[in-house]
Amino acid sequence: MTETPRPPTPISAIADPAPLGLAAFALTTFLLSAKNAGWTDGTDAWLGYAFAYGGLIQLLAGMWEFRNRNVFGATAFATYGGFWIGLGLYVRWVAPTAAATAAATKANPEDLIQNDLGWILLAFAIFNTYMLLWSSQVTAAVFGVFLTLELTEIILFIGNFSHSTGTIKLGGWVGVLTALVAWYTSAAGVVNGMDGRYSLPVGSPLGARRAVEASPVPQ
Repeated sequence: MTETPRPPTPISAIADPAPLGLAAFALTTFLLSAKNAGWTDGTDAWLGYAFAYGGLIQLLAGMWEFRNRNVFGATAFATYGGFWIGLGLYVRWVAPTAAATAAATKANPEDLIQNDLGWILLAFAIFNTYMLLWSSQVTAAVFGVFLTLELTEIILFIGNFSHSTGTIKLGGWVGVLTALVAWYTSAAGVVNGMDGRYSLPVGSPLGARRAVEASPVPQ
């Protein structure tokens, strides 16, 4: 008797990490934007979540997107996870040294911090510009996240460079809008991935090419 070889066990798909990454991005963006908009009492409630949620969880989502062979998602989540961790490190350990630098240069410590933040936001706005272009190949909802984020970063780096409180507050308002769009996109990803009776629209890709599926399963 010849034993018939068993077919190889198919590789099972893993859950899409994008809704988790978007939720982490949305909540941390909302907390910081509420401060920028002047809604809070000036405390840094967002700081811990910059490390634990917006930072660590987004970074993990980016690594899981690598497993899904999703180059766009991996690059976006890992980069913005790094953004939140880096911003948290700056506020916690670098910004407090501005007083010593200001004393040596006879500058205003707050102006030095805002100048630093302006450069940080400008750098990420540059990155976000090409991610905004490529997000048009994903879904309209994802494009909306990157579009509102682009506006937020531009307004905030202008506000920080010009030391304009009003412009920074405007950036806070647009940042809240960014968080709401990201939360919606996250919610849609959750319910659409449940194979249930409900779904939320995310829109078709805006570009000429059809987007590759968000989380392709290895063949």
